[in-house]
Amino acid sequence: MPVKWIVALFLAVAAGINYADRAAVSSVFALLKSDLGASDVVLGALGSVFLWGYALSSPAAGYLADRHSRSRIVLLSLLAWSAVMAVTGFAADVTTLIVLRLLLGIVESAYLPAAIALLAEHHGPETRAKAMAVHSIGLNLGVVAGGTIAGYLGDHFGWRPGFWILGGVGVLYGALGWNLVKDGPARKAAERRDAWADLRELVTIPSFLILLAKTMLAGVGVWIFLNWLPLYFRERFGMSLAAAGFAGTFLLQAATVSGIAIGGTVSDQLARRSPRMRMLYQAVCYLVAAPFLLLFLGEVSFGVTAVAVGVFSLFRGMGGANESPTLCDVVPERLRATGLGMMNLGATAAGGMGVLTAGWLKAHIGMEAVFAAIAGLFVIAGGVLLWGYAAFMNRDVERARG
Repeated sequence: MPVKWIVALFLAVAAGINYADRAAVSSVFALLKSDLGASDVVLGALGSVFLWGYALSSPAAGYLADRHSRSRIVLLSLLAWSAVMAVTGFAADVTTLIVLRLLLGIVESAYLPAAIALLAEHHGPETRAKAMAVHSIGLNLGVVAGGTIAGYLGDHFGWRPGFWILGGVGVLYGALGWNLVKDGPARKAAERRDAWADLRELVTIPSFLILLAKTMLAGVGVWIFLNWLPLYFRERFGMSLAAAGFAGTFLLQAATVSGIAIGGTVSDQLARRSPRMRMLYQAVCYLVAAPFLLLFLGEVSFGVTAVAVGVFSLFRGMGGANESPTLCDVVPERLRATGLGMMNLGATAAGGMGVLTAGWLKAHIGMEAVFAAIAGLFVIAGGVLLWGYAAFMNRDVERARG
């Protein structure tokens, strides 16, 4: 197997561990309520502090990944977040749990900018979207695995063993990859540049700003689903922790994985005609996805919920497969990780506010109305992408190539 695909597969599994660790806590919310006395607002805060720690650290993570070995940053981040995950299983109170979730967000933030830029080093435009789709599939399958494993262990042994097992697996996998994952042949020596100079250059790229705005809008909706859907299934349909953890992640992620697999293939085919088509394709997918969330305003049976979440996630995945390849088309190679770090900042900062707000709105308007409102965010995101496609993509692609 070519080295570039060995790297892609290794990173896909690492990405799965990354998102499994993020998703595990939401599957045991009910146990945290009973064991540690956590309220709905506190449960929302667990998701928010993780995202805010991730957000605040992401620009620095991207900056470092554009100047140092991306493969080493990936592996150090994997080892660090896995250790934090294992320690979380020993938390004795809500305050300790919140602090550890904040720390988890900080150390996980180093992974994604370095991993995406590392994939771009190994894969040219002809296979880039496929490689990034493989990586995204790993991310999304990790959510299902983390939610299901934590829920099953929570039903039988309490909430702590899930954190110990997931953390231990990550440490072992990180050690395995130390002599396996290397930087790509396309990596150029980093220029000695000021961080503010890089940021100033990024904000002069209109297509990057379009992607940043879209990421913030979509991030609110995605993180609300990831944090609240398992508890919603448990409370609304009386499911066990394992069943709620599985259903609350599988409906989202199975459809998203299918969408990413389709979207990654279509994206590379469209890019052969013109790279700007990636942004148009993403816009159309988001606009098609949004109306299905309005089904939450009707009779909310499990079947209706499955259709709403599943179809929405399918089209969201088809569109989302274009995000990182589009960024690589409009941002110069030496700034890609910095750009990804800024996008992570926007998505997770906005997502943290969304998760916390949803915890408060849960008691006032119900989660069905919150889920339906996400449709509006995706309509706006689709409109922003259409604007970027029509007004900026051609010029920004040519500038990045130059």
